[in-house]
Amino acid sequence: MQVPTGPLLRNTALEPFANHFFTTASLRLREDEQEWHEVARVAGVPTDRLLLLHQVHGRAVAVASSGSTGQWSRPEADAAVTDDPSVALVVRVADCAPILLADITTGAVAAVHAGWRSTMHRIVGAAVTTMRTAFGTNPADLVAAIGPSLGVCCGEMGEEVVEAFRDAGHDHAALEAWFVRQPGRRPHFDLWRANRDQLEQAGVPRSTIHVSGLCTRTHPDIFHSFRAAGPDAGRMAAVIRANR
Repeated sequence: MQVPTGPLLRNTALEPFANHFFTTASLRLREDEQEWHEVARVAGVPTDRLLLLHQVHGRAVAVASSGSTGQWSRPEADAAVTDDPSVALVVRVADCAPILLADITTGAVAAVHAGWRSTMHRIVGAAVTTMRTAFGTNPADLVAAIGPSLGVCCGEMGEEVVEAFRDAGHDHAALEAWFVRQPGRRPHFDLWRANRDQLEQAGVPRSTIHVSGLCTRTHPDIFHSFRAAGPDAGRMAAVIRANR
């Protein structure tokens, strides 16, 4: 999708069930207030109805149910869920995985920020559980889109990260699947597979989990990447709004 500020990405499987998009490097989304006005315009809400989070690489999930979003103040969380079509949920990323979820039955939606730490803490499973508790979501009714983020090709990690996953209770089979090893190289983390597997474990059908397969580090001309640009990197937004 092309807008005046540049291209946006949508997932065709998710599109019938929620207004959503992933921004690209055409927006930096740091301090430029006008850029956030453009995000709000595309989302179809006033700027003050963009619900952002204070992302802390944990597993907390914020709930924005209908009629309760008037006092939103960027809670410390790495996922948000809502059934309110008057707001749009937003997570910001620059190598971490942005994950959008939509319930095809209830209309509830979620936005998830899944870096390696939040993935270690099972953030996407926590989001699915919260949707079930707050809105009666059946995980089998969810469609998921995992947007552009660091691919296994560029996901080099230290052994201490593997040990952190082990200490967090992930079993040997998961560690073997998620950390790719080649002779003479440090382990490379497969962020996409880890979150896809955790979505499946939470009850989301494999057939409704869609992975963009686009690595932000590989395409720094198209996407913002912390690994490519360091602290000066811009941020991309994943935005979702319930249709009903």
